[in-house]
Amino acid sequence: MKVTFYSTKSYDTRYFKRSAALLADSSFDLLFQEAKLTAQTATLASGSEAVCAFVNDHLDRAVLEELQRGGIRYIAMRCAGFNNVDVRAAAELGLRVVRVPAYSPHAVAEHTLALLLTLNRRIHRAYNRVREQNFALDGLVGFDIHGMTVGIIGTGQIGSVVARIFLGMGCKVLCVDQREDEALQAAGCEYVSLDTLLSQSGIITLHCPLNESTHHMIDRDAIGKMQKGVTLLNTSRGALVETKAVIEGLKIGQIGNLAIDVYEEEDNLFFEDKSADIMQDDVFARLLTFPNVLITGHQAFLTHTALSEIARVTLDNLLQLEQQGECANEVRVEG
Repeated sequence: MKVTFYSTKSYDTRYFKRSAALLADSSFDLLFQEAKLTAQTATLASGSEAVCAFVNDHLDRAVLEELQRGGIRYIAMRCAGFNNVDVRAAAELGLRVVRVPAYSPHAVAEHTLALLLTLNRRIHRAYNRVREQNFALDGLVGFDIHGMTVGIIGTGQIGSVVARIFLGMGCKVLCVDQREDEALQAAGCEYVSLDTLLSQSGIITLHCPLNESTHHMIDRDAIGKMQKGVTLLNTSRGALVETKAVIEGLKIGQIGNLAIDVYEEEDNLFFEDKSADIMQDDVFARLLTFPNVLITGHQAFLTHTALSEIARVTLDNLLQLEQQGECANEVRVEG
């Protein structure tokens, strides 16, 4: 099977080639493109049977139609989310979409904790100070996480790992999800309404998918319900948060700390070296001016374990579709 990959980096090439070599009875022909998948680049996949796309590729109807004309039958997302895919259009065009629902929930959960600890104890600022032989401690005061109330929005595979981490740190854990996890409840978590979580949590972390109901769920109204000085974490999808509203919350001190690994307009920023460019995104540039904001460039998934699993599951998804005609990780149209 010939597969064209979009938005690829050196680690994608390395891990997918390694995974393909380990698969028995498979004959993958992998073609790696650095370009993002758009209506203009879709023709690069002509002659392939499948394309493999990532979080910032565009798979709207126009792109999917171009892919179908080029002979594509399968769309393999090498990520859990598929909000950038017009699933209904894909179904109408006969294109089958698969994803990787769980590659390493621990990778993202641990990065969430890393962001919190770094931001809270100002590790990044202390690191730079010490390198300049500045050992002053002014401006580095943090807070004890033990004993705090932590709100977790979304208790799927990642959110549930995050919940257990905070339970282990001696925190009270409040959760919001459409489906309550009995195991988490037995461990000590409490499911509450969103308003209750917002008003009672000193730390709030987002681990839910992006869809119509969750888009900008953290807006001005939601921020107004939070405790003053709240710490907000987002390692899920950027558009869960209304960035301009968060900036206003930071300016007035309603939000005391913000740590994000995702950004709603990251499409033209993340995964690329922009160090020689003038920042064109004024909203993102404003975020960078706050001393109580910590941003990483969508790297929460970036561990050896996760990359290995992403490659293995993605290729296995395609093999299942081709050899068995079905795949448990296929994305289906609802309703």
